[in-house]
Amino acid sequence: MSAHPAYDVAQPHLPAKPGVYRYYDKQDEIIYVGKAKNLKKRISSYFTKELVGGRLRLLVRSIARIEYTIVDSEVDALLLENSLIKTHQPKFNINLKDDKTYPYICISKEPFPKVFSVRRRNNDGSEYYGPFANGTLMYTVLDFVRKMYPLRTCSLNLSQAAIKKNKYRACLEAQIGNCMAPCENRQTEEQYLSGISEIREILKGNLTHLTQMLQNSRDEFAASLEFEKAHFYQKRIELLKNYQQKSIVFGSSMITADVFSWAREEGFLVVHFQTLKEGRIIFTQNFKVDYHELEEPEELLSNVVLMLRDRYFDPDKELVIQDELPLLGVKHQIPQKGDRRKLVELGLKNAAYEASKILEDKTKIKKAEHAVMQKIQSDLKLKELPLHMECFDNSNIHGTSPVSACVVFRNGKPSKKDYRIFNIKTVVGPDDFASMKEGVFRRYRRMVEEGEKLPQLVVIDGGKGQLSAAYEALQELGIETQLTLISIAKNLEELYYWGDQYPIYLDKRSVTLRTIQHMRDEAHRFGLKNHRNRRSKSSIHSVLDDIPGIGKQTRDLLLMKFGSIEGIKKAGREHIEPLLGASRTQKLLDGLT
Repeated sequence: MSAHPAYDVAQPHLPAKPGVYRYYDKQDEIIYVGKAKNLKKRISSYFTKELVGGRLRLLVRSIARIEYTIVDSEVDALLLENSLIKTHQPKFNINLKDDKTYPYICISKEPFPKVFSVRRRNNDGSEYYGPFANGTLMYTVLDFVRKMYPLRTCSLNLSQAAIKKNKYRACLEAQIGNCMAPCENRQTEEQYLSGISEIREILKGNLTHLTQMLQNSRDEFAASLEFEKAHFYQKRIELLKNYQQKSIVFGSSMITADVFSWAREEGFLVVHFQTLKEGRIIFTQNFKVDYHELEEPEELLSNVVLMLRDRYFDPDKELVIQDELPLLGVKHQIPQKGDRRKLVELGLKNAAYEASKILEDKTKIKKAEHAVMQKIQSDLKLKELPLHMECFDNSNIHGTSPVSACVVFRNGKPSKKDYRIFNIKTVVGPDDFASMKEGVFRRYRRMVEEGEKLPQLVVIDGGKGQLSAAYEALQELGIETQLTLISIAKNLEELYYWGDQYPIYLDKRSVTLRTIQHMRDEAHRFGLKNHRNRRSKSSIHSVLDDIPGIGKQTRDLLLMKFGSIEGIKKAGREHIEPLLGASRTQKLLDGLT
């Protein structure tokens, strides 16, 4: 299968890292969200492999743009994919669009808190840890917590007042040792909360103590040759090691925030923007911002942050940024640790990767441009690399409104700000050679007078006649030896050098010929555009604008009323005089005769 036009499989820019990718259609709607252990391999597979199934082929045909977010682990990718699918409901995603979600461990907000698993997070003040992509891992942690810390599982209201009234009796859980019966005041709230504090550390990923306990148990059973039990604990240790790489995609708190991170390089910035709602990342994007040496990057960053903040404004959101910026009194945070700092670092990782990709692109473009310049220099036997090239073309119709167009190419690409148009002043009638001479002469006379560096190559659109006219202009200026002058004839794409009797022919696929053709076509387009504009203005100006007393507004009024010059002539005095009055009507009729 050939590569899809929206994606160039030859690009090396996709990272070989875990992450989440998003496909957009022409309406810029997300149509698919996917996760990958290796983004480069996964995304490339859509465009390099034979696709089975109409749905998948339709998906690939619908892709207009691709975005991705780098994360630290496969678990992070799984969880971020889950969040984005639930938020955006892409039409090509089948799974995860229902109400099911990954489980959390909850520490309830109440006297003598309970610790249990839930599928949904509620904004009730409780603490939520997770989500857990691996349910077995979550239950391993819960089982260990319950064995190490006897906790209540009942739904009693264990207020101090109720306990003092002796309203409750210990249940079976207390009798078998799973609970210390705080309902009968056998355990103080302070003792109970001390265990909850340790559980928080475990759930935050500080598992050194837990891992050591499991390793001790494993070693004891292995020493007594009870290998099945030892294997049981070894599996638990491996699960906990995975859990220790705790996802930073979701924190333990329900953060609702806009998070900004950035990477700065010479001449540009990359800003990574994340939007979180209740701890879930629902949107991420990179923005490239160019700046020049006179601009302050910090001010540009402030503008970008405030612009995006306004675009996605929500009064409930926090504003979290990487470093201090002049944000004109806007309340913000610069976290140094915790979940918010981890989110800043995630954004920084993405911004840094995007910046490195841009730098790599620039380096490759420069290398490609240099290779093209070297090829042109070699093919045309130039003394220098043709970093600056110019091309001339004339436009006129039977000698009317003649113009000479000059287009400028720098590093093999059009530099449109340097284009020039010359309205031919000294030539009467359709004389293409004389027009070419005037255009070339005026262009380089000014460059010589202003001390500008001359181009290495000048291309003339035409044959030997136009080439000779251009050479005469350079001779009069005394610069004919300071640059290389050639012409390209349209019929057989022949190239002529001044003084050579015979043309040279380049391979039709040659990058040199393609570049010269591009210059010729661009000069023709630019000249024709300006010739049409001049001719259009001239067709009106020559008749009405030269008549005394007939200004622009009067001209527009007459043309709107009568349609054309012929229409004005046919209208007669009786129709024109009510519009212009007797005096100006007479001047108009005199001017049209």
